[in-house]
Amino acid sequence: MWNLPNILTLSRIAVIPVVVALFFFDSTAMRWTACALFTLAGITDFFDGYLARREKLVSRLGRFLDPIADKLLVASVLLMIVAFDRVGPWSYLPALVILLREIMVSGLREFLAELRVSVPVTKLAKAKTTVQMVALGFLIVGSAAPTWIPAEFIGEIGIWIAATITLITGYDYLRSGLAYMAEGSTPLAGENADTPATKP
Repeated sequence: MWNLPNILTLSRIAVIPVVVALFFFDSTAMRWTACALFTLAGITDFFDGYLARREKLVSRLGRFLDPIADKLLVASVLLMIVAFDRVGPWSYLPALVILLREIMVSGLREFLAELRVSVPVTKLAKAKTTVQMVALGFLIVGSAAPTWIPAEFIGEIGIWIAATITLITGYDYLRSGLAYMAEGSTPLAGENADTPATKP
């Protein structure tokens, strides 16, 4: 239960209140510290899954915590960069789109889990996560970045790209889920168990 991948996942959750708190002590040092912690949390997202698969340490706790940790981290930072004006009003929309998509996918996964249908993460969704994490890192630093690094511009462009991919992947997940919601399409217990709702 308490293997290394699960500990890495829990560390990602534990760092969230620290990153959030640093927004209230605004300075160049605090912004870079918050960015460093956020980046480390993003790195653990890669390594916990990699280690779990390589060492065959995939557990129910890990499958439960991993997507929750990701969504909590992203949602917290999105809310904070908007609350502390790290993005312009024109970027509120993509931030909202990303946040709503995470809520929708969480609800869809919960519904399909009752039908014993898994929802694999697609390559496009992984690309979205990468773009999203990089963009949020730039936005956390914002104006504290060196003058030769247009951090705010890069971050906001990244948020729009991530939101665009979010719409595509969100639609794919929803379309796949609707097929199981349609009358007569619900698999019987023990039948088609763990059948992916979408292909990786």
